[in-house]
Amino acid sequence: MTEKVALVTGAARGIGLATAHRFLREGWQVVMIDRDGEELTKVAQGLNAALPIIADVSQPDQVEDFIAETAKRFGRLDALVNNAGVADFGPIAETSFERWRTIMATNLDGVFLTSQAATPLLAENGGGAIVNIASISGLRASTLRVAYGTSKAAVIQLTLQQAAELGEIGIRANAVAPGPVRTKLAMAVHTPEIIAAYHDALPLNRYGNEDEIANAIWFLCSGEASFITGQVLAADGGFQGTGVGLPALRQ
Repeated sequence: MTEKVALVTGAARGIGLATAHRFLREGWQVVMIDRDGEELTKVAQGLNAALPIIADVSQPDQVEDFIAETAKRFGRLDALVNNAGVADFGPIAETSFERWRTIMATNLDGVFLTSQAATPLLAENGGGAIVNIASISGLRASTLRVAYGTSKAAVIQLTLQQAAELGEIGIRANAVAPGPVRTKLAMAVHTPEIIAAYHDALPLNRYGNEDEIANAIWFLCSGEASFITGQVLAADGGFQGTGVGLPALRQ
């Protein structure tokens, strides 16, 4: 088969699902990975170019299995999007080691395991692209994000390590660091006060949407980004660029 193939983890909802749809619109075959089997099965219905596989990226044996299934079905892999992640916020004093490890297992271990297992398949056709989904919380600190923010900062460093080493076999590695995105989960947990504060802090004065992040991911996986590797693209409405600037100064 000559069609290009992308594998997207955490593809049952949110940014992962939007990314899967973006690749499908470009005519790619897409392997959709998620541990929420019920939701994954539902959203994959009618997507003839998609292969849904129920799996947990934090489990090495399951990762090996879905990479092997990808190789068996398509014989190639051109892009890997490590999107699967968990968000669990809380104060440092209330972050137990179990809570810490739960976040690290998916957000960091999953990226490492999936990338490592996929590397030989990516390299078979002369290389490909890895895009790891970090977060603005991995670039700038915030309260209640000791585990989440640290996991995403580690993903950024892992991306740089991948770029440095895998470039020799034609694999590019970049990260996308989304800022506030209007996902169902975010809207469910963000109070009106938090939403208003984000609007004030963002130069674009709004949350991003899932399709906007998917577009950034697609670009980094596409041939248009053929000389780009080892970079972190903050798709954040200018949030990082404003640093500690006070919104009151702009009013």
